[in-house]
Amino acid sequence: MPPKIGRVLIVAGSDSGGGAGIQGDIKTVTALGGYAATAITALTAQNTEGVFGIHEVPDDFIALQMRLVLDDIGADAIKTGMLHKASVINTIADVLADYPDIPLILDPVMVAKGGAPLLQPDAVKVLMERLIPRATLITPNIPEAALLLRTMGCNLQLAECRDMEAAGKKLLELGPQAVLLKGGHLVSDEVTDILAMYQDSLTSYCAYTSPRIVTRHTHGTGCALASAIATGIAQDLPLEDAIARARNYVAEAIRTAPGLGKGHGPLGHGNTIIS
Repeated sequence: MPPKIGRVLIVAGSDSGGGAGIQGDIKTVTALGGYAATAITALTAQNTEGVFGIHEVPDDFIALQMRLVLDDIGADAIKTGMLHKASVINTIADVLADYPDIPLILDPVMVAKGGAPLLQPDAVKVLMERLIPRATLITPNIPEAALLLRTMGCNLQLAECRDMEAAGKKLLELGPQAVLLKGGHLVSDEVTDILAMYQDSLTSYCAYTSPRIVTRHTHGTGCALASAIATGIAQDLPLEDAIARARNYVAEAIRTAPGLGKGHGPLGHGNTIIS
C-alpha cells in the first residue's frame, strides 16, 4: 500500500540557486510523494560558489505564513532550516506553541557549504533554549554539533565515529526526542550517521553507514536529508525507517547530480524516486 501523502510545512530560507533551502526542500518532499508548503524566513542571493546576500523577511510575516498554512492545509510534520537570527527563532517557537502535537524536524543550519555564516552568533543559545527542546529530531553535522556542544560548555572532540555516540548523548540533554549526528565531515571512505534517542530511560544508538561518493556536487545534502526524514514522519514511517529511506534518497540524488555550476553543485533531487 502506498504511503499517505504527508503534509510537510518547511520553514527555511530561499536559495536562488535552487540547490538547498526552500527550493531543495520542495523538490525532496515532492520526489518522495509528500505535499510541501512553505514559510520563507529569508531570501538569499547565492549560486554554487557561495552566498552573496541575505534579505530578511519580517518576523510577523513569517508567523503569518505559518499560521495561514497550519490553520487551513495543516501539516503532518514541520521542518525548519535557515532561521538566521534570534527574533526569527522566537517567532517560530511562539507559533509552534499553538501546535504542540505536530512533529518538528530541526536542521540547525549555521554555515553554508561555501563557508558563509547563516546563523547569527547570539541566536545559537535561543535555538538551544526555545526550539531544540521542542524537536522530534535534530540533524546537526559535525561542525554544527561542535558549536552546540561548545555553547553547552562541552569541548568533546569529534574526530572519529566513536566520538559521535558521546556527542549524541550529550545533545539529548538539550531536550529533543532524538539526535541524528551526521558524520559526512569526518575523513573516511564511508559516511556514518549516528541516531541517539532515549528508550526506556536509556540512551540507544543506531548507526547508518554507506560508501562515500566523491564529488563536489553536494550542495543541499543536509536540507534534503532533513526534508526527506520529515516526509517520512509525515507519512507515518517509524523514525528509523524514515531516516534509512532519506539516506538512500540523498545518496541517489548525489549520484544523479546534474553537474551544474562552478562550485558545490546541486543534487539530482527529482532524478530518482525512492519508494
